[in-house]
Amino acid sequence: MQYVLLVLAIAISAGTVIYGRSAMKRNKKGSVKKAVFTSVTAFGLVMISMIVLAVSGHPVFAANEAQAAAETAAGGMTVGDGFKYLAAALSTGLATIGTGLAVGSVGSSAIGAVSEDSSILGKTLIFVGMAEGIAIYGMIISILILFV
Repeated sequence: MQYVLLVLAIAISAGTVIYGRSAMKRNKKGSVKKAVFTSVTAFGLVMISMIVLAVSGHPVFAANEAQAAAETAAGGMTVGDGFKYLAAALSTGLATIGTGLAVGSVGSSAIGAVSEDSSILGKTLIFVGMAEGIAIYGMIISILILFV
């Protein structure tokens, strides 16, 4: 059952991407909010059903828990270690996405401002550097998560 739901979630995700690309190629007009809502709702229902099966003690998930406990006793990775790595990846990834957005807007504005008045180059570099600092903060948080 677990694999059926996983395959269903992957099929929904792939179908959404394929439909979106074909709609873009055909210049199809329509409500983007409606399309995103439909896709997220279908994906969310599949994920909720997986969570309900896991919480209710479905035999497939119980067998996985017993196997995970055996691996932990043998020196394998625990669930807490997995969450630790996931948190570190999310903090770095989201920080770099934020940095990309910030540097994109600040950098283009800085170039426009410098093209009009070249004496403000130093001031604009400070703003671009501040935007790049977001990635460094994300990396520091990841290091703290992993090693502290």
